[in-house]
Amino acid sequence: MREKRNNWERIEAVIKWANMSTNYFARHIGLARGENLYQIKRGNNGISLDVAQRIVTHFPQIDKLWLLTGDGQMFADPQLRGVQIPFYNVDVEEGIAHLQHLESESDAMMPRMGDCDLAMLYSGRAMGRSIPPGTVVFLKNIDRDEIIPGEEYVIISRKIVTLRIVRAAEDEQRLRLVAGDSENYDDIVLDINDIRSVYKVKGKLIINT
Repeated sequence: MREKRNNWERIEAVIKWANMSTNYFARHIGLARGENLYQIKRGNNGISLDVAQRIVTHFPQIDKLWLLTGDGQMFADPQLRGVQIPFYNVDVEEGIAHLQHLESESDAMMPRMGDCDLAMLYSGRAMGRSIPPGTVVFLKNIDRDEIIPGEEYVIISRKIVTLRIVRAAEDEQRLRLVAGDSENYDDIVLDINDIRSVYKVKGKLIINT
């Protein structure tokens, strides 16, 4: 039964990537109705050669062997495969300081976002529209002397863990952490020596709801 569930997980991954509903996807690949796919979802059928061929004909980016067996990766083109990084389904401001004790829920594929170490959820509201609650942020661990003022970082200090825009302060030994929603959230001034770890926000996946 697990193998049959895996069959549907691969089909579902392609449907989500194509940004289609199941019924529309079925019609798009030339199936008369979505029932063929729902039978795979229920575990009654596997992925037939006909269904796999229909999918790769309309979506040549998809690797046919992966679709049929699960071996390899989803995308046939190495440039589309990207790098897989661990995704932790926890709030970044609550979980990042305890990363060594967490287990990733799954892998996130990073085709065009550059070098990232991990992905986490952002559930806060301080960043406003630039990073709304529910956004998945893609992070790279950096040294604190690599901070570039004006960009977004997760800062882990002795007292706080927060995601903010980092700006220079009047005192060179301090940094000013600015919220995206600066009308409702005050700046935080932090001694540089208090910073334990820094993660640069390399990218973000904003889910429109």
